[in-house]
Amino acid sequence: MARESESGPPIQPVYGPADLAGWDPAEKLGEPGAYPYTRGVHPSMYTGRPWTMRQYAGFGTATESNARYQQLIADGTTGLSVAFDLPTQMGHDSDAPIAHGEVGKVGVAVDSVEDMRALFGGIPLGTVSTSMTINAPAAPLLLMYQLVGEEQGVGAGELTGTIQNDVLKEYIARGTYIFPPKPSLRLTADIFKYCRAEIPRWNTISISGYHMAEAGASPAQEIAFTLADGIEYVRTAVAAGMDVDDFAPRLSFFFVARTTILEEVAKFRAARRMWARVMRDEFGARNPRSLMLRFHTQTAGVQLTAQQPEVNLVRVAVQGLAAVLGGTQSLHTNSFDEAIALPTDKSARLALRTQQVLAHETDVTATVDPFAGSYAVERLTDEVEAAALALMRKVEELGGAVAAIEHGFQKNEIEHSAYRIARETDSGERVVVGVNRYRLDTEEPYEPLRVDPAIEARQTQRLTDLRATRHQPTVTTALDALKKTAEGEANVLYPMKTALRARATVGEVCDALRAVWGVYEPSDIF
Repeated sequence: MARESESGPPIQPVYGPADLAGWDPAEKLGEPGAYPYTRGVHPSMYTGRPWTMRQYAGFGTATESNARYQQLIADGTTGLSVAFDLPTQMGHDSDAPIAHGEVGKVGVAVDSVEDMRALFGGIPLGTVSTSMTINAPAAPLLLMYQLVGEEQGVGAGELTGTIQNDVLKEYIARGTYIFPPKPSLRLTADIFKYCRAEIPRWNTISISGYHMAEAGASPAQEIAFTLADGIEYVRTAVAAGMDVDDFAPRLSFFFVARTTILEEVAKFRAARRMWARVMRDEFGARNPRSLMLRFHTQTAGVQLTAQQPEVNLVRVAVQGLAAVLGGTQSLHTNSFDEAIALPTDKSARLALRTQQVLAHETDVTATVDPFAGSYAVERLTDEVEAAALALMRKVEELGGAVAAIEHGFQKNEIEHSAYRIARETDSGERVVVGVNRYRLDTEEPYEPLRVDPAIEARQTQRLTDLRATRHQPTVTTALDALKKTAEGEANVLYPMKTALRARATVGEVCDALRAVWGVYEPSDIF
């Protein structure tokens, strides 16, 4: 009996030539590094060098997170990835009343350029590649990173990394939005333009399906809604007067890797092929790099369990393998204890070692695109693509990604998928080892990493000291200039950088924009 895939179509017990009847390999596959990039965006893929091992980390104060980064670098990580705490993600300072109880909890607290300086103390920004998982306040965090680079003597042209900067998925699945969609998209276009002129090697956006998948999206929903968001960003930038080939090579994507290896590999292959066609056929991109869907992958946090947490080591290894076989450009492997608390030094090291074993002790890096020509994977790729295209057509019929968000379409579809998964888990139809099968009568005790609650008081004192020692008239003048620019059409990043250099805080910068643009209020129509 056929088993149903996560995206819906059945997985057949046997695949063969008939499943690919009428199938044109040249049109579907191409060569590695060539259109439509089904087989990967580089001709040699991992036979030349492995993916970037970019471990996501950040907690407590900037000083504590810096120590974790230094340890990860010593352990062999090849790229840093910053997790910010919830107040920072929402554009609030640590001493704001709304931030109480959340400072430093799910990431590092960064309120000013002084925190950014401490976060990267002793880390040469000219040689390290940094990814920052920040969305609505992406612009001030990027600018503070640039300012710290300048302090180190690193020119903006030498800085490499990525800001997530994907606010549309916040309206769909995650919720750390600040401004309404229209000014948010204007800010995105301003970031594209600024980086084109000032930080040319920086990836200006990481269009994210990961958080939709964590909310319950199927693989087909994940890539459909992510690519639909990507189309909206490209349309916004083009409407703002940019040539598509001036910014598209710096677009990147962010996907999940689940334990369902075959469908995940198919998903990544389908996404590359779909994006290449969109960029060529809809937007007329001419630069081959504009057609390449380059992506970061994180293993599926939602599949980790608090029960028998060591079993998560196996899950993460399987998920990491799916990402590598699917051709990811960089990878974060979750720590086995993340369903319980922030990772310890040991569990973070084990997560990195998982990637190193895949890269150096297996043969998956010995050949380009190991699954090419597999009857099963090629058929699954077509089926995931067909399901995703059907969803993208529905988004277009509603008027595009923003209009579909306002109708609640993506959120509703994801919630239906999440409910199906929960129902199947509760009934035992979907086996989760250690949860609904193979359980232990008593769980072994585990001592998690705990964030010191005194961090909030220390961050508050840092802000008090900063405001007492900076030149307040200069800050006020700079924030007023930012507001005036936000009221017009000029790029807001230039006055924003002036304010941050004067030691304005993230919360003050975001408050200045809130005063002009307002805040997003989600609709209850669905």
